[in-house]
Amino acid sequence: MPATPTPSDPPAVSVIVPARNEEASLKNCLDSLVAQTNVAFEIIVVNDHSTDRTREIASSFSDKLVRVVEAGTLPPGWTGKNNAVIAGAKVAQGEWLLFTDADTVHLPGSLARSIEEATRQHAALLSYSPRQVVKSFWEKAVMPVIFAELAASFRPSKVSDPSSPAAAANGQYLLITRGAYDAVGGHAAIAAKLLEDVALARAVKKSGRKICFRFGGDAVRTRMYRTFAQLREGWTKNLVLLFPSPMRLATLRALEFVLIVFGFATGITTARHGHFQPAVGAGLLGAILYAMFLTRIRRAHFSWDAALLALFGLPLFSYLLVRSKLSHKHGNVWWKGRRYPPDPGVTDPAVTAAAVTGIGDPPKLPDSTMQEQHGLSHAQS
Repeated sequence: MPATPTPSDPPAVSVIVPARNEEASLKNCLDSLVAQTNVAFEIIVVNDHSTDRTREIASSFSDKLVRVVEAGTLPPGWTGKNNAVIAGAKVAQGEWLLFTDADTVHLPGSLARSIEEATRQHAALLSYSPRQVVKSFWEKAVMPVIFAELAASFRPSKVSDPSSPAAAANGQYLLITRGAYDAVGGHAAIAAKLLEDVALARAVKKSGRKICFRFGGDAVRTRMYRTFAQLREGWTKNLVLLFPSPMRLATLRALEFVLIVFGFATGITTARHGHFQPAVGAGLLGAILYAMFLTRIRRAHFSWDAALLALFGLPLFSYLLVRSKLSHKHGNVWWKGRRYPPDPGVTDPAVTAAAVTGIGDPPKLPDSTMQEQHGLSHAQS
């Protein structure tokens, strides 16, 4: 089917790409999207007040292939991404909405296959966790550790089980029917949420609709961060919201690193002094713990070189968790030039646990915020 539908042939899916200062990755993303086949679609790039060449790159594609819209003024208390995707959803015409990030690259035919998979699974929401591309030492060290923890916290089998309250999604690839999106209020209902993908998935599942979540390396890949500064800022924003007991987890992972290094170091030192029996015991302890660690890391779908370097990511992960906790607590969370207020889940562990597991109720927003969200949601429908 043609990539650009005619008025008599409306798109099956509207692909919405929020973009704020994404000149380094946007062209590759759009190249991979316009090349999709076997499904009628439209591509909407939402320029979120970019100060680089983002809008120029998006506009370099034919209007028949890529439509560029502006995010508009950011309402107080809303996140920039939610404001941007709402602007895209307002003008979208598709029966399905695919929200995807500007740093993703989509494999040939993946769009049509995702629609087919969601239809076959009778899912109102389908989300893929992309294959993570890691190149620098910092990426290879810490990204496998983080995604191994995410795999343990957001088990796809539980998330995709209608009888389980667990809910999750990855905002880098989130496909949802227009009907389900409007029914739960869309991103307008979660406009203040930094962890908007999990919040939307939770709302869809609580509405009685089915969601599916899995590793999507066969469909999409992404390189989330290109510098250590970006990595630190991005995970500071998100980490504490992803895990219900961040300080406990930080302590456990730091202790794991110390025990593995201590085991190997003690084994080598005692062996050099001729104490072979203690050396074997210490070395065996280090080896067992390291083997268990590697087994956990390999489930996160990273290459062997990244998995091996991930040992050094354990203390870095602990540092990022503590930094995320403190930054949220003191309202010092920054992302792409914007500062966000403290999240209630940081001071109330039950709220964070509810966001991760889908159990319990989220905090109520002030009446003024609820009215503003309701009005925008109504305008969308």
